[in-house]
Amino acid sequence: MLLTEVFDVAQVRKLETAEIAAGTPGYTLMQRAGAAALAFLRQRWPRAARVVVVVGPGNNGGDGLVLARLAQEAGLTVSATLVGEVGRLRGEAAAAYTDLRATGMNVLPFDPTVLSQADVIVDALLGIGVRLPLGDECLHAIAAINASGRPVLALDIPSGLDPDTGAASQAVRATATLSFVALKQGHFLGDGPDYCGELHCDALQVSSRGMRAAFHRLDDTALSNALQSRPRQSHKAQFGRVLIVGGGAGMPGAVRLAGEAALRVGAGLVTVASLPDHLLPVVGMRPELMFHALQDVADVDVAVGRADVVAIGPGLGHSGWAREILVRVLAARRAEQPLVVDADALNLIADGAGIAKCQDWVLTPHPGEAARLLGVTAAEVQRDRPAALKALCARRGGTVVLKGATTLVGHALEIPRLCDRGNAGMAVPGMGDVLTGAVAGFLAQGATPFAAASAAVFAHATAGDRCARAGIRGVMAQDVATELRSVLTALP
Repeated sequence: MLLTEVFDVAQVRKLETAEIAAGTPGYTLMQRAGAAALAFLRQRWPRAARVVVVVGPGNNGGDGLVLARLAQEAGLTVSATLVGEVGRLRGEAAAAYTDLRATGMNVLPFDPTVLSQADVIVDALLGIGVRLPLGDECLHAIAAINASGRPVLALDIPSGLDPDTGAASQAVRATATLSFVALKQGHFLGDGPDYCGELHCDALQVSSRGMRAAFHRLDDTALSNALQSRPRQSHKAQFGRVLIVGGGAGMPGAVRLAGEAALRVGAGLVTVASLPDHLLPVVGMRPELMFHALQDVADVDVAVGRADVVAIGPGLGHSGWAREILVRVLAARRAEQPLVVDADALNLIADGAGIAKCQDWVLTPHPGEAARLLGVTAAEVQRDRPAALKALCARRGGTVVLKGATTLVGHALEIPRLCDRGNAGMAVPGMGDVLTGAVAGFLAQGATPFAAASAAVFAHATAGDRCARAGIRGVMAQDVATELRSVLTALP
């Protein structure tokens, strides 16, 4: 079963504190963690006979010490090696050390040469107690673990990885990670997916106690939440009229991809409004699309008036014509008419064109566009994506899709969503245009902006993963647009 709730570190600390206050001793939680880790290790590496546990002086190290004791009792050959001084062990970690020593097992100072003896290395060095920058002892241990060439099981989170942002200047590259109590933001954001390996979670019998999660992971319920079943006597007008506006001089491909994506997720009628020269590239390649030629900027008014949903931005460009088209669309749009804003339209808004804030639109920026909308750098956006998402929702309104390796979906009144699907093969031209069309297509079928954005992000990433089954290189946006339909086949 997919765990959907994702928490930040402060929330996890509150859950642990509440569990202890309710009568579960902290050492009981540590013993549960050690037992869960051993059970997972034996299931994941059933032939492993020699285990080296690298422990630190905090509670993550205590979890590792419990695991070491239980593994030895189970008949495995175990070495426990401590980074730091024994005297720094406190509380539950000190109790775990005492119990381990009572078995006659020694805990030796860290020695990188012992790592070569392991079938599996257990990283119990830092966990969510990481404090950056790391000291030389920790950096030395992390480098040795990564250089060992052995499988690594990280307890809670790979050591050195920021549990809230996923940032890693130097961190353990785990084969698998077993998170305790709950999933953390850092497992999914930034460098997290590259360092966590296979991700699993054991709640240790701790309840979330109704706490509002920092994020929910997207799954296929996003699709069922956005779409209704279709009666047999349906007709195309019931499923919405989408208008895609864009395609500046020489850029017809973006609007064509967006238009096809809207059709592939089930929109009833889709019109592309672009320069007259783009008629053949758009309709000739996808005859199911309709075309509205923009001989003059004012020509967009009629098209907007006929549409149920408008998407603007794919291939729009930064010209004076593009700015006039954006301003005209925003002026012609009816109150509460759903609007998707992407690509060049976002940059024009950041430059002051049109309006600065709206509660009915869906913005779909990549980090560079998000930075321009916020007046910061792309590096600052990437450094703390949850904070950037929150700032965008507050400053620009509506629903925001912050694209990236882990796309985030936010709205001021909703629990944000994160998408842990998708792959590096999707980093190619046109992918954002396909996502824009998919958002518009779900909107056209009656989904709320937040539900439409969530469904589109999930369908888009899932389609991308299906396209990458034969390899991530060479995947094209057209492939993903085509594959969108198969993602929806399980729905009525």
